[in-house]
Amino acid sequence: MDNMEISKEIQRISGVNPRKCMRCGKCSGTCPAYDQMEYHPHQFVNLALSGKIDKLMESKSIYTCLSCFACVERCPRGVEPANIIEAVRLWKIRQQNQNHLVADQIPAMLDEEIPQQALVSAFRKYKK
Repeated sequence: MDNMEISKEIQRISGVNPRKCMRCGKCSGTCPAYDQMEYHPHQFVNLALSGKIDKLMESKSIYTCLSCFACVERCPRGVEPANIIEAVRLWKIRQQNQNHLVADQIPAMLDEEIPQQALVSAFRKYKK
């Protein structure tokens, strides 16, 4: 598959129409992981639209996203950048036929104050 075909598949998986994005950056402005991300939510949308999926799949930003959906709530056009980020993450995991983090590794990283939402998010990110 070429990058444009992969981009269309990412859009299908995510259910997002990136053409609705007006590149206002409100989604990125509200992102709590903004400082740790190489590509920010609005850039994910733009790169997915332009077919530059290879850049997204090589970026650690797909694992840095907290899946908090703050970007989804902030978008005035309902673009849902978090769904695109999650779709790219799933696509990469499926192509590699591996997980970024094995479920057996998670208990060693836990502490007693970690919220349940973090566990659910981890399993959403790292399980097939």
